Amino acid sequence: MKRLITALAVFIIAVSSGMCFSQQPKAISLSGDYWGTHDPSMIKAGDTWYVFATGRAKDGGQFQVRCSKDLHAWTLCGHVFEQIPQWIRQISPDTKDLWAPDISHEHGEYRLYYAYSVFGKNTSGIALATNKTLDAHSPDYKWIDHGLVLKSTLEDDYNAIDPNFIKDATGHEWLTFGSFWSGIKMRRLDAAGMPSKQDTTLYSLARRAKPADAAPAPPNLPPDWEAVEAPFITRHGKYYYLFVSWDLCCRGTRSTYRTMVGRASRITGPYLDKSGKPMTEGGGSALLTANAKWLGPGGESIANNPHGGDLIVFHAYDAHTGKPAMQISTISWKNGWPEVALGQ
Repeated sequence: MKRLITALAVFIIAVSSGMCFSQQPKAISLSGDYWGTHDPSMIKAGDTWYVFATGRAKDGGQFQVRCSKDLHAWTLCGHVFEQIPQWIRQISPDTKDLWAPDISHEHGEYRLYYAYSVFGKNTSGIALATNKTLDAHSPDYKWIDHGLVLKSTLEDDYNAIDPNFIKDATGHEWLTFGSFWSGIKMRRLDAAGMPSKQDTTLYSLARRAKPADAAPAPPNLPPDWEAVEAPFITRHGKYYYLFVSWDLCCRGTRSTYRTMVGRASRITGPYLDKSGKPMTEGGGSALLTANAKWLGPGGESIANNPHGGDLIVFHAYDAHTGKPAMQISTISWKNGWPEVALGQ
């Protein structure tokens, strides 16, 4: 009896810590309007899952919105903006589309951080829009654009795109962002979702290390070896996990995106990979890499399933046609690290 009780105690501790006995991650089968998705961000509101993605809707609106009741069957169900806000047209007239929406629910409202930019430039900015509801049939449904949150200029060594909102264990709110240049950055936010005036530090979380055989950068573009972007932070157990995309997206069958991860005991880092290498020194453990069917898995975000476990949503490219599509996988936590699945 004593041996049985001891074994049961070990089992309970292991399960509660997520160290073992985890199920294998599973790629969720999708149908309907899941093709054409880039940089998906997912949340559940009521009985509906919503995915916000980069790109124009079929009617020309900015930010495609997809809906599902069961995570399997998806339909295009709207957009956020009718057009690019006028204030962005004025300060960034070459911006053709808005990028990388990040949806969250905070202080009784839905917050959508998003980015504007021009391909290959760091004259970029991150903005915030809010809504009381995601149900387009509700009389309270209305996206309100609150304008610029932060920006980067030619004089900066970072790029203010790919935003991600995260609240830490103490209730403080943060915005992670970055693409190429000197990598992934973070700023503390105030309760209104704007940069904190009490903590103005620009925290560095991850960057790529320059290889000895680095190729010269293309004219007027950042070098490929700097490619780290699409940050997303989630908390699991005693750690914060930083997910990022390495290498190049948006090139069809030539896409080389892959998803990497590191973890830290504090939200501001340092984030280390499985070998203990800091992500600020080029560290990162592989989470999603290409297979025979899908190339370039990245642009990832994490969503909590109220009925069980965490989910990762990302895009990947059909290995034969090069067309992008949304992917969703369950997350298994094993020995303190996430494992996910790519469709076969």
